[in-house]
Amino acid sequence: MPEVHVFMAEGRTDEQKKNMMFDITQALVKNLGVPADVVTVQIVEARLADKMKGGETFVERVAKQAKK
Repeated sequence: MPEVHVFMAEGRTDEQKKNMMFDITQALVKNLGVPADVVTVQIVEARLADKMKGGETFVERVAKQAKK
């Protein structure tokens, strides 16, 4: 049945990730009419040094935000 993969940079707490996965599950239950026990949600985390956006690694982006 439905399987969702969420790709994101590391750094969220286990509680944040659990809540996000629960909300995604509930969205599929509501919109697809499937039972929650057939929904799989998997988080694929990348180290901040292994993810880039706009030509900057996420390490660089975090450091830049900290300086503001």
